[in-house]
Amino acid sequence: MATRKLISSGSAFEAQIGYSRAVVSGDIVFVSGCTGYDYKTGAISDDVAQQAEQCMHNIAAALAEAGATVADVVRVRYILPDKRDFEKTWPVLQKWLGDVRPAATMIQAGLMLDEMKIEIEVTAKKEGASGEQKTLL
Repeated sequence: MATRKLISSGSAFEAQIGYSRAVVSGDIVFVSGCTGYDYKTGAISDDVAQQAEQCMHNIAAALAEAGATVADVVRVRYILPDKRDFEKTWPVLQKWLGDVRPAATMIQAGLMLDEMKIEIEVTAKKEGASGEQKTLL
């Protein structure tokens, strides 16, 4: 039977809404949509690329607590209120995921607060959990 572990970032939204930053089920890690808030300061940039960078830091922290890394990401979803902003985030996404190349989808949709310009969620499979080797092409 797969083990289940809940991971929290300490964000007030988690307790208010009733969700976890990430859920580990066996060797799979499901990271909830992360926005550009710095959870330590509560600050969020007005710049979509800086928000994307902070999203990836938040994701990396959740993955680390789950015993995984960004290199273990197999699926990513980008959600932006304005699809025209997506291209501005590409250098950040290339830096974090360029060698990983997970399956990806970009969706244009409204986010919870107007200052949120991007939300990113990922799914990861912990490397070595099933004894398989990861090969990047």
